[in-house]
Amino acid sequence: MNWNEFLNIVSKLPVIDTENLLAGVSDPAVIQVQVSRWKEAGKIIQLKRGLYLLAEPYRKIEPYDPYIAAILRKPSYISLEKALEYHNLIPEAVSAYTSVTPKRKARYVSREGIFEYSHIKKSLFWGYDSVTVDNQTAFIASCEKAILDHFFIKKPEISLDYLDGLRLQNVEKIRIERLFEYARDFNKPEILSAARAIREYISLSSIGEKTL
Repeated sequence: MNWNEFLNIVSKLPVIDTENLLAGVSDPAVIQVQVSRWKEAGKIIQLKRGLYLLAEPYRKIEPYDPYIAAILRKPSYISLEKALEYHNLIPEAVSAYTSVTPKRKARYVSREGIFEYSHIKKSLFWGYDSVTVDNQTAFIASCEKAILDHFFIKKPEISLDYLDGLRLQNVEKIRIERLFEYARDFNKPEILSAARAIREYISLSSIGEKTL
């Protein structure tokens, strides 16, 4: 298979999965060598072993980074800081795509970006929605689940000062009833404490005060 034949097959794919590409091929080792050469030539970008993107000059579809996050580690959903940015709950852009997964934690670095995965037990793998862009489906935590995941995984000291340090904004998006419903489902006293602190922070924000 030469480069033009390869492009005819993959140019409309946002992500190239070589396992699927090699299925049924009589001599997959030859194509694997070619893929390695195309990577070295900068024609394709490796996300991880077996997953690639076409370099920008060759793309017919732009990959949606949250979709890449979803397929690099299955199952997973974007949460923590990146989900807070997505919901415009924090003002800063977050350089890494932060996700949670019931599998082991992982980190992938490529020219496309940084994708980080924190472990969360299966019983807490919920509270996310699907988002589809150009037929690429990603999974992103709700406002409430993202901030509770943050407290569950990062385990910071629960205080109004800490929430103030996060520079939370647009806190009216956080639905208090759902926040406490989710917090109870964690079955962790510290997460209920975090929910109470968040509720107090939102209340203070509504009257123009953020700290006591």
